[in-house]
Amino acid sequence: MTGWLHIQRGEAPLVVALPHGGTGLGGIEDRFVSPWLARRDADWHIAELYAFAADLGATTIATQVSRSVIDVNRDPSGASLYPGMATTELCPTTTFDGDRLYRCFDPEEDEISWRRRTFFDPYHAAVTAELERLNATHGKVVLYDAHSIRSRVPRLFDGELPQFNIGTNSGASCDQPLARQVAGICGSDCVIDGRFKGGWTTRHYGHPERGIHAVQMELAMRGYMIEPAEVTPGTWPTPLLAQPEILPILHAVLTACIAFAKGSA
Repeated sequence: MTGWLHIQRGEAPLVVALPHGGTGLGGIEDRFVSPWLARRDADWHIAELYAFAADLGATTIATQVSRSVIDVNRDPSGASLYPGMATTELCPTTTFDGDRLYRCFDPEEDEISWRRRTFFDPYHAAVTAELERLNATHGKVVLYDAHSIRSRVPRLFDGELPQFNIGTNSGASCDQPLARQVAGICGSDCVIDGRFKGGWTTRHYGHPERGIHAVQMELAMRGYMIEPAEVTPGTWPTPLLAQPEILPILHAVLTACIAFAKGSA
């Protein structure tokens, strides 16, 4: 563990990545319009929600650095994951709602390179190392990329997002029986490869032919916290619900991922 990167090793063939739960601003807090705005789009409480993963023997990898500093789930080349659609960059210059993040000037090339070396590269070195360790032991491993987002973000998608949004890079990042089993556990309020097909992590690591099966899960936040009608500094974020109704479903999903990797699904 470092001050911003938390790794909890387990022996089950499952890595749970938590790339967007961080709120640290990397020493550049004064450059943002406001600290609250720079933290608003975090995957709030995601590490707490998935704390049970350690009890299943999963390995967890979480960064405490805000996605506004650098988004470790974006293509490091800067290429868009969703060409033609609204999204945010490797080092975002706007929020999900389109609000400008920086007071004066956006990050320039040398600063982006520094952020990559300081945060992006060590995070992915850890993901790579843990996948290789577990794949060498088990011969098959699942990478579960855990995310969440507000249920309604009009700039990014129309209407209300389904509760469970499974991304498999259009079927390329994992064997389809795994995707179907996860979807079956999630029930009717679920979609596979809808608005979210999986970010760079899913697309980069998901190679079933090599024994690595990657699945992204994007949760609508209403499943584990109250979403106010208006998101303001006075209303957001709200606390994690004491007993989220989706928690048993997530437990069953991770259990199924482990069983799949062990060949007992």
